[in-house]
Amino acid sequence: MSGAPFIGVLALQGDVREHVEALDSVGARSGPVRTFDELDACDALVIPGGESTTMSRLALIDGWFEPLRSIRVAGMPMFGTCAGMIMLADQVLDARPDQETIGGLDVVVRRNAFGRQVDSFETDVSVPVLGEELFHAVFIRAPWVETVGSEVEVLAEITHGERAGTIVAVRQGGLLATSFHPELAPDTRFHRLFVEMVRATR
Repeated sequence: MSGAPFIGVLALQGDVREHVEALDSVGARSGPVRTFDELDACDALVIPGGESTTMSRLALIDGWFEPLRSIRVAGMPMFGTCAGMIMLADQVLDARPDQETIGGLDVVVRRNAFGRQVDSFETDVSVPVLGEELFHAVFIRAPWVETVGSEVEVLAEITHGERAGTIVAVRQGGLLATSFHPELAPDTRFHRLFVEMVRATR
């Protein structure tokens, strides 16, 4: 266990505890990141689901964007879920005009694309990189990916209904992002995938 990577969960706002529990269950060491010193101790970082406007505003007020962009440029793996996907995207539609992101993920995402809180839903999605078993995805005020750059790997799309073809999970280098909340499902395969990505970079 001593050789396990330490994966921090950015604790500005959102589903921090749920990510920590999922990461611990797949063999990582993890904990909330509330200070820059704690960030320096990380091998990788999760940016949890929450409210992207609030998260971005808090990051700006507390001076997080510069260190987060610096570690991303330096190659630290990052995993963003829901609001975390928005924080990693290079371009965000329907965001506040002054909303900033960490960037690095060559995608255009649309904020609250599936609707408001009352439009939240759950559905099974196919994620070939995780195996044949479908992944039960929880969408809460979720974004979706409208376009991807040439280096972005699409990991999952919604496969049925009026939302069929919508991109909901992507990967680019050491960056992984989902529109949905894998931390709210008992299935830990996305967290296991991220841990494998982190190990591959060490």
